[in-house]
Amino acid sequence: MSQPLFGLVPAGLPVLTTPTSTPTPTSFLYAIPPPPSPSQKPFSHIVVFLLPGITLPSGTAAAIYLVMPPSPSAPQQQPESKFLGGIGPGKESAIFKLSAAAAGESGGNVVLGISVEPAESVAARMTEGSTAGAGALVPAGGQQKPSTTTTLVLAQRIIKNAFNFLASFSGTTGAGGVEVVPLRAFEEWWKRFEARISADPGFLERDE
Repeated sequence: MSQPLFGLVPAGLPVLTTPTSTPTPTSFLYAIPPPPSPSQKPFSHIVVFLLPGITLPSGTAAAIYLVMPPSPSAPQQQPESKFLGGIGPGKESAIFKLSAAAAGESGGNVVLGISVEPAESVAARMTEGSTAGAGALVPAGGQQKPSTTTTLVLAQRIIKNAFNFLASFSGTTGAGGVEVVPLRAFEEWWKRFEARISADPGFLERDE
C-alpha cells in the first residue's frame, strides 16, 4: 500500500492525498492544519473517499478515526481516538461532521486516522452508531466492487447538479444584460447537496 489510497477534503481547504505518517502498512495519519487566515472559520465537515482506481483488499474496509491529543493536565497519556465511520466497497465516500473543538477552534492541527480493517468489523461498529450505509461495506458474497467513476466524471456531475439547481435563480442586471445568480442561491444549493451526500454518499457515482 505504498501508493495513496484515500483523499480528504476539509470544507474550504484543498484536498489531501498524502498521509502525514504511516504507523503501520495498513494505518495512516493525516494532520490537517488550521485555516491559513485568522478570519477564516475552522472547518466543521470533512469528506473522505477512496481515490479513483483504488481497490482495498478483499473483505476489508477503511475505518475513520478522529485522533484526539492528550489532555494538557496529563500530557504523558497516549492520544485517544474516536470512531467516526467507514468507507469501502459499495460506500466509497462519506462526509463527517466534527465538533467545534475537534475542528480546530483551539488553533491546533486536526488529526484523522484511517485504518484498513475487516469489513465486517467496521460495518458492525457503524451499525452500533447508526451510521448510514454500514451494510454497503459487506457486499453479498464478500466480493468487492471497484469504483469505476473517475474524478473528472464526478466533477462533471457536481457541476451539472449545481447548474440545474441554480438555473432557476438566474436573472439579469446592468446594461449588458449579464446573467447573475444570488449568493444565497449558491448557499442553498450547497446545503441541499451536502445533505444529500450525507444521506447517500454514492449518488454521484450513479448516472442519474
